[in-house]
Amino acid sequence: MLRTENTPAPSPTSRWLVSTEWLAEHLHDRGVVAVDGSYFMPAQKRDAHAEYRNGHIPGAVFFDIEAVSDHSTELPHMLPGPTQFGEVVGALGIGDNDTVVVYDSIGLYSAARVWWTFRIFGAKNVYILDGGLPKWTAEDRSLETGEAVRTPKRFHAEMNVGAVAMLADVRMAVTDESAQIVDARSAERFSGKAPEPRPGLRSGHMPGSFNVPFDRVVENGSLASRQRIAAAFKDAGVDLDKPIITSCGSGVTAAILTLALESLGKTPKGLYDGSWSEWGSRPDLPVERD
Repeated sequence: MLRTENTPAPSPTSRWLVSTEWLAEHLHDRGVVAVDGSYFMPAQKRDAHAEYRNGHIPGAVFFDIEAVSDHSTELPHMLPGPTQFGEVVGALGIGDNDTVVVYDSIGLYSAARVWWTFRIFGAKNVYILDGGLPKWTAEDRSLETGEAVRTPKRFHAEMNVGAVAMLADVRMAVTDESAQIVDARSAERFSGKAPEPRPGLRSGHMPGSFNVPFDRVVENGSLASRQRIAAAFKDAGVDLDKPIITSCGSGVTAAILTLALESLGKTPKGLYDGSWSEWGSRPDLPVERD
């Protein structure tokens, strides 16, 4: 991580978290960019971009994980290519050396996916706002409406493909147990007792995978304590000293597990971008139910 004059002091929970106090103090600094990365599941029937326009942190630009994705696949919000990412981010007014602070309107949800995506494409200083928009507004901090417009910059995106788990990597891990698959979906979905929110997907989980629902590492819209995070993985039977691939429904909450693991000093082997949206749609792949 490149430290600059705009690099915030590490949070006690994670070096990737930034306090609302720090952002409020540095919001108008040159080279600091706030990014609204809010996303909602289709069933929630909420328009994240419309909500952004109705009120966002002053100067924050909106990053749409659905729009900035690979549109050649039917799988939801798969990672875009580096050219697409670089063009979109540059157009938002974000450059290679800017300090990026991502937040979402839930607290800690899709911001982790956007944080992970920026890092995958080479952003050197990208953080998550601790507590997100709910904490910001609870402190009576100012908001603005409409679209924030920044001067375009150049962002040279290079994809760290090694940090992205593909279907072949996950199939190998399931077969030879070379890595532990840790699933962030709810216990009911993991066990196969609850239907998937996306049509056409089987219920259940990958053989041999572990279940750490993302809400077990989140507390009041913020990342939980390291002790609680470690306990959540331990209780699920995960060995933190062995390779881990994070997964979920569509690659969003898997990033929360990635953030949580990194707070413990454990960098996952990868995040399964296709997640259950891919695995659960393939009749040729094995599925277990409890």
